[in-house]
Amino acid sequence: MQRLDKFLADFGIGTRKQIKEHIKNGAVTVNGQPVKKADMHIDENADKVTFMGQELVFEKFRYYMLNKPDGVISATKDGRTTTVLNLLSDENIKDLSPVGRLDIDTEGLLLITNDGQLIHRLLSPAHHVDKEYEVHLRSELSDSDIEKLEQGVDIGDVKKDGSPDITMPAVLRRGEADDQGRPVVYLTIHEGRFHQVKRMMEAVGNEVLYLRRIRMGDVKLDESLALGEYRRLTDEEVAALSK
Repeated sequence: MQRLDKFLADFGIGTRKQIKEHIKNGAVTVNGQPVKKADMHIDENADKVTFMGQELVFEKFRYYMLNKPDGVISATKDGRTTTVLNLLSDENIKDLSPVGRLDIDTEGLLLITNDGQLIHRLLSPAHHVDKEYEVHLRSELSDSDIEKLEQGVDIGDVKKDGSPDITMPAVLRRGEADDQGRPVVYLTIHEGRFHQVKRMMEAVGNEVLYLRRIRMGDVKLDESLALGEYRRLTDEEVAALSK
């Protein structure tokens, strides 16, 4: 049970003052009956609430897949730069957070949800969740470079005892060159360190020219999504992330 005005506020209907006005004007019904008090309590799981004729369906958790474009930051709010939540303009974004971060110039798969337990599980190093990236490089990787990356490399991080904090073993496969003739590889890692992919390539004397994430766990980027577009995760995708 929760107060009606809080329920409406969670859907972005307006401020408490604005909600009172909407209720006064008869714009809100509960189970088909116009309501007069903003502080009435409702059962969000059983009562049917409408605003201006549109039903507001309560969802405890919400899950989205975004094809993040370049120039957008993986944050909930920022006073100067467009955030990933700004791109979900038609959704109730209250309490939503990106699952991890992609650099401002990195594109591709970003999951967004208000399921805190799922976020923790996907980001915890203990769970070794795959994160696969399409990496466009300045120059070809040698077989020796690939072997080093797959075994783990020193990217400058240190442990508490002062020793190098080597990256976890990775998986790498070669792809076809891009339209500009640049070599492409597909790199799967299990961590989320700061600028990790770029620093891993720097550790073997290379440079990342373009980067996008294409998979997290068993969920792949929907290639039908244009940059900046998003969709709800399917029940099957949510189950795959939760298993």
